Amino acid sequence: MVERKAALNRAPKRPGLERLLENAKTVVVTDAQLRLQRASFVYGNAPKGSRITKESALRSCDQIRLTPVTRG
Repeated sequence: MVERKAALNRAPKRPGLERLLENAKTVVVTDAQLRLQRASFVYGNAPKGSRITKESALRSCDQIRLTPVTRG
């Protein structure tokens, strides 16, 4: 079996990345940003050739309904 040398070593220090990750922990996402992010996800995951547009994806985000899960 081939030895996986890369997995045996610790990852190099990345102070810039660490700083960005720490800053990201304090970011508060607004409802408007979350809505746009959902629409982007919907549009980006739509199959090729579908009739889903950016506008229809954005409209669909206004119709999301969450229902509680009941376990019996």
